[in-house]
Amino acid sequence: MNSLLLILLLGISSMAYVMTKSRSKQLATANGGLRYLHSRPAYYATLAAILAAIPALIVLAAWSVFYPSIVESMVMANLPAHVLEQGTDSSLLYSQIKHVADGITATDKGWLIDASYHYIDVVESGNNLRFAALIVLSLTGLAIGLKLVRPKVKARVHVERTIHVFLIICSVIAILTTLGIVLSVLFEAIRFFNIVPVTDFIFGLEWSPQVALRADQQGASGAFGFIPLLTGTLMISTIAMLIAAPVGLMSAIYLAEYATPKFRNITKPILEVLAGIPTVVYGFFAALVVAPMIRDIAHAIGFTSASSESALAAGLIMGIMIIPFVSSLSDDVITAVPQSLRDGSLSLGATESETIRNVVLPAALPGIVGGLLLAVSRAIGETMIVVMAAGLSANLTANPLESVTTITVQIVTLLVGDQEFDSPKTLAAFALGLSLFVVTLVLNFVALRIVKKYREQYD
Repeated sequence: MNSLLLILLLGISSMAYVMTKSRSKQLATANGGLRYLHSRPAYYATLAAILAAIPALIVLAAWSVFYPSIVESMVMANLPAHVLEQGTDSSLLYSQIKHVADGITATDKGWLIDASYHYIDVVESGNNLRFAALIVLSLTGLAIGLKLVRPKVKARVHVERTIHVFLIICSVIAILTTLGIVLSVLFEAIRFFNIVPVTDFIFGLEWSPQVALRADQQGASGAFGFIPLLTGTLMISTIAMLIAAPVGLMSAIYLAEYATPKFRNITKPILEVLAGIPTVVYGFFAALVVAPMIRDIAHAIGFTSASSESALAAGLIMGIMIIPFVSSLSDDVITAVPQSLRDGSLSLGATESETIRNVVLPAALPGIVGGLLLAVSRAIGETMIVVMAAGLSANLTANPLESVTTITVQIVTLLVGDQEFDSPKTLAAFALGLSLFVVTLVLNFVALRIVKKYREQYD
C-alpha cells in the first residue's frame, strides 16, 4: 500500500510538472512570448510539482508517526472491562492482539479474537482514508498549480524560497544529529566518570576493564587507564600517515602536473581500486603475510622481542589502505588551482618544480590538509586491521614491534555481546568514544591553525 501510494504521488507530481509547463508555454506564446509571464515555464512547473507532492508527503509522514498510537488507543478502548481489570500490561495485551491479527499466534479466547478483528478493521479503514485523502490532496495541489500560471504569480520566488527552506531544514537536521550523538556519548561518559575518577582514566597507565563481580574473584582488576590506548592509537596512526602522506601526495603531484592525460586516465582508477578493497582483506594480508615477515626480519637482525602481532604491521598496511584517500583528494585540489597562476610563475622564469613548490602547493594547501585530516580520521577509526595485525593487548610501549591496541578496538571489544549499560566496563566504551572525539577535535584545530598560518591568499 505504501509503495503504491508513493508511486501514485510521484506520478501526480510528474503529471503536474508536465501539464503546468505546457500550459505556461501556451499562455506565453498566445500573449507575445515568455516576457508575458513573471517566471520561466520551468518555475511554474516546479511550483506545481511541489504543491502536488510536498503537502501530501508531509501529511503521510505525520500519519506514519501518530496513527499507530491512535490505533492502539482505539483498540485498547474497545477491550472488555474484565480484561483490563486483570492488571496485565497494556503493551503486552496490544502485542498479543497484533500477533493474532497478523496470524503469528492462534487463540481460542473470544475477546482476543474480537479485538484482533477490530484491530484489522481500524487499520484497514485508516489505510483507505489515508490513501483517498493523500490522492485528493495531491490532485488539489495539481489544480492549484495549474491555476497559478498567471503573469502576476512570482513562481521563481516561491520555488527558490521553498528550496531555501528545504536547505535550512537539512542543515538543522545535520546539526541536531551531530548534537544528539555528542550528547548521548557525553551523558553515558558522565555516568562512567561518576564511578571511575576522571584522573584515573586520563592519567592511568594500565587498561584492564575486567571488573570483579565478587570480592574473592581473581584477575579482575578494573583498571581504566587511557594512556596505553592513546599511545597505541597514535603510534599506529603515525606509522600509517608516514606511509600514506608522502606516497599519496607525491603521486598526486605527479598525476596532476607531470603525467600525460593517457597515463593519468589509466593510473588514477587503478590507484583508487585500493580504496575499494574491504578492510578485512587488508587485515588478512597483514596477519598472514606482513606481520610474520616483519617478525622474521626483526629476529634475523637481533630484535628478539618482536611480536607476531605488531603496531608496525598494522601501520604499514593501514598506510597502504589510506594512500588513495590522500592521493585522490590532493589530486583534485591541485588540478583545481587556476592555470593562470602556473603560467604567471613560468613566465617569470621559474622552473616547473619551483612553480609546484612555491605556487601550486601553497594555493592548494587547505585542500591538501583537509585530505590529510580525512586520512588521519580514517586511520584513527580503523578497527579490523588493528584487531588482526596488532592484537588486543593494551601495552604501554614505544616499540612498534610489540603488540598494541587502539581506542576503537577496545570500544568494539567492550560492547560485544549482551551488555548491561550500568557497569563500568560497558560505560567505559562511551568514555573512550568521548576521548576519541576530543582527540579528533584537537587535531582539526591544530590543522586549521597550520592552514591559516601558511596558506597563500590569491584574489
